[in-house]
Amino acid sequence: MLTMINIRFCNLREHDTLFYTDISSERKWIMFYVSDIFSTAPSECKTELQEKTYKVLQDLNIQFERVETDEAITMEDCVQINQVLDMKMVKTLFLCNRKQTEFYLFVTTADKPFSAKEFSHAMGVSRVSFATKELMEKMLGTKIGAATVFSTLLDKDNMVQMVFDKDVLEEEWYGCSDGTTTGYMKIKTSQIIHDFLTFTDHPPKTIHV
Repeated sequence: MLTMINIRFCNLREHDTLFYTDISSERKWIMFYVSDIFSTAPSECKTELQEKTYKVLQDLNIQFERVETDEAITMEDCVQINQVLDMKMVKTLFLCNRKQTEFYLFVTTADKPFSAKEFSHAMGVSRVSFATKELMEKMLGTKIGAATVFSTLLDKDNMVQMVFDKDVLEEEWYGCSDGTTTGYMKIKTSQIIHDFLTFTDHPPKTIHV
């Protein structure tokens, strides 16, 4: 059971939110912090990608809402972020072929199980698998758990193909990481597809899995 309460501590602002997850079998509470909603960039960025992301969004006049959180690791954490931003977080997977010569950033809905077989069939490519942690850090500028469409800003040689599950495109709002595991954003899906990805020269392929 997830419970949202507003509570004041010395290091929290007036409307910051703490979520408590009741794990009855273990008889304990786990606290997860989600900040107020912001519509401006962080005062200090943690990574090169995060800094580039907010600069480009500003340059393209793409409006967003964002929150700062504890490190989001579980699906329960994402559900709590969804509640505050009133959106559905996407699931972004970094995939590659066996020879590690073809790379895909696949965006699907958070609740849909991933099938490498179905993905490969829909794309008409050989079987894919998850790319390594090292490749993610080198090519996407993120660590595990923070894969995001914004990594196309670093892919100057267009080595990564953007692929979208068509169910994602049917949503008005696009929820994703800002390149970290402690920053999450809400943006119009249409602006991600038509404005941002056009700017990065990564026209997406749409599949149904």
